[in-house]
Amino acid sequence: MFNTQSHVQVQSTLNQLFDDARFDRLKMAKAVAKSFFRPMRPADFEMAYLSISAEQGEDLHQLIKDRKLKNIVEFGTSFGISTLYLAKGVMESGGHIITTELLASKAQQAIKNFKQAGVDELIEVRTGDAMETLKGHDQPIDLLFLDGWKDLYLPLFNMLESNFHKDTIIYVDNANMADSQAFLATVNQSGKYHLQPQYHGKVVLISTKS
Repeated sequence: MFNTQSHVQVQSTLNQLFDDARFDRLKMAKAVAKSFFRPMRPADFEMAYLSISAEQGEDLHQLIKDRKLKNIVEFGTSFGISTLYLAKGVMESGGHIITTELLASKAQQAIKNFKQAGVDELIEVRTGDAMETLKGHDQPIDLLFLDGWKDLYLPLFNMLESNFHKDTIIYVDNANMADSQAFLATVNQSGKYHLQPQYHGKVVLISTKS
């Protein structure tokens, strides 16, 4: 169903989004500046691109391809850059993605981006608080991609843990942030998981100890 042209279409959309993100740095700076006066809020980043790098994206694509990961859950869609890299992987593994985004405006734009890339049929977008949109999830998870609000990493992990299996991978982005570090320390203390830092600690892969 998907061929070389399909990959070209996805990459074209990614290139456009990365170009847009480069011109969007002022909005990110304004959002961060607000934290000097009050705690940051998700709505502060409504217009800001919060994306992984192209290198991270290609590594994700390769990870899904190599390990034939099919059932993917993503926390933090934003405008869909990371989701499109996940889609590149499931185009080859025959999988499917559930992605959740708190802000409706971002979710709507992401859906448009997925349609432009020709992969919308592979992606289910859920809008709202991830603790609600993923509540009751009872299907195996091959890859859990964590890239949303960091203080939700632990409660989401705990809520979805019953769906993990021996080959599940949890991809933790922004692992060097304070809330992420607290989450990783808790997971590590359980003694059940192996933690593998990447990108000088910006990313950590969590897998079940055999």
